[in-house]
Amino acid sequence: MYTYMTKIISISDDAYSELKRMKDGMSFTEIILKLSRCQKEKDIMDYAGTLAKEDAKSMLNEISKERKRGSRRTDGMFR
Repeated sequence: MYTYMTKIISISDDAYSELKRMKDGMSFTEIILKLSRCQKEKDIMDYAGTLAKEDAKSMLNEISKERKRGSRRTDGMFR
């Protein structure tokens, strides 16, 4: 299934223990590939709804205030 070449990598004992725990009969190559694919498949929409409504409203208010203030370059700050 895979062409194996010997590569030496260094990982912490904690990382090794976690990989070993996760592999559940898979090879280290398979578990590393599985983990790397999971990272690639993340979509911004996976995070939709994770912010509390109060926090979202507060952030939108701050953004709105900053936009109303306009560019800081126009207020003489950078002359």
